[in-house]
Amino acid sequence: METYIEGFRQGDHRMILGCLTDDVVWALHGYRELRGKEAFEREIANPAFEGRPSLTIEKLVEEGDCVVAFGRGRAAFTGGGILDFVFADAFIFDGPSICRLETYQVNVDGGSETEG
Repeated sequence: METYIEGFRQGDHRMILGCLTDDVVWALHGYRELRGKEAFEREIANPAFEGRPSLTIEKLVEEGDCVVAFGRGRAAFTGGGILDFVFADAFIFDGPSICRLETYQVNVDGGSETEG
């Protein structure tokens, strides 16, 4: 899970995808559900954002094959503005690889868009 998070911090898609099973499921609650590495990669290459996100893990809870990470993040919108958010990600493992990810994200302060 640490390698997965570090992959996002570095903007390294290969590092992220290397942590996943081929048939990974990503449930982005309130948004959509994705299946497979190709769909996963398309989502992490989201053109609405630029640069690398800042991610801080505040707490980890582990039980069996599941690790839940609670944290905060910040990402830059393409063309200006910042998105601040809090999240809880539940990582379900099949051996050493993530087979399912449950993402709960709440945007705080509604993000801040620059005026132009």
